[in-house]
Amino acid sequence: MMQQIMLKTTLKKEFKWGTYVYTHKGKNVIGWGGFKNFFSLWFYNGVFLEDKENFLINASEGKTKALRQWRFKDVNEMDSAKIEAYIQESIQTVDEGKEIKPAKKEVIPPSGLLLEVLRSDEVFHDHFNALTPGKQKEYIQYIDEAKQEKTKLSRLEKIRPMIIANKGLNDKYK
Repeated sequence: MMQQIMLKTTLKKEFKWGTYVYTHKGKNVIGWGGFKNFFSLWFYNGVFLEDKENFLINASEGKTKALRQWRFKDVNEMDSAKIEAYIQESIQTVDEGKEIKPAKKEVIPPSGLLLEVLRSDEVFHDHFNALTPGKQKEYIQYIDEAKQEKTKLSRLEKIRPMIIANKGLNDKYK
C-alpha cells in the first residue's frame, strides 16, 4: 500500500540506515517499518505538521525533537487519502525550510591521566588532535569512566594504537 502511495509523490527513494527513506530536496521526509505489534510511518519533520486528527506521537519523549510516528495495528486502519495529505504537508515543511537544528554538545577537554599523556607524548598528542571532535569525545569519556588508576592506564594502552591509526573507539561497530 505504501509503495502505491509513494508513487503519487515527487519524493526520491534513498537507502539509509538499513532501510528506505523518502526525501525531498535532500531532506528526509518519510520512512516506515513493521514491528512486532504495529506498523509505523516516520515523519522526519513531524513536529511541524498540524496533525488535526492526533495521529502522530513522539516515540522517544525527551530525546526525539522533530520525528513523529503514526502507528497502525492493522492495514485496515490505513487511510491512503489521509496519509497522502500528511506526506504533502511534510513536503511543504521542507519547502518552507522548517527544521530543528541539532544542539551543539558541550566540548569536554581531556583531563587527568589522558591530559598528562597527551602533554608528554608529542606523537600521541598530534594524532589525538587530528581525530574528529566526536572521536576525541569517545576516548575522553572512555578514560574518564574508569574509576581506578590501573584501569585508566590499561585503557590508555589499549587506545594508543587506535588513536595512532586514526580510528575511533567504536569504529568497529559502525
